[in-house]
Amino acid sequence: MELSILIARIISVIYVSTGIAVIIGTVDFNRIVDGLKTSPALTFIAGATAIIGGIFLIEYHNLWVKNWTVLITIISWFLLIGGIVVLIFPKFLSYYNQLLKNSRLLGSFILIFGLIMGYFGFII
Repeated sequence: MELSILIARIISVIYVSTGIAVIIGTVDFNRIVDGLKTSPALTFIAGATAIIGGIFLIEYHNLWVKNWTVLITIISWFLLIGGIVVLIFPKFLSYYNQLLKNSRLLGSFILIFGLIMGYFGFII
């Protein structure tokens, strides 16, 4: 459980900061995706980093249980699968722009999820 709390704290800080940055406009996911599409090196680094993070988290936190810690496991698998997709099929990045049209709404969801993980990581 200590590892779950540590990971929840890390996810919380990242998601809360990112959510706020997206809402106030200092982070624009559409520009990030456009940068990835135009830079094969950056696409490779992003995909490889996601795979490394996903494998690391899956190796140490692959817990399919009926409590909040399963959220970390789900994030881990999405990270791994997303990294593989970006490396093998970088053209799929074009579809992300369509998903990211309403950045403030996405930022709100990221912020809320970060606050939920913060609750589990810092309060419980």
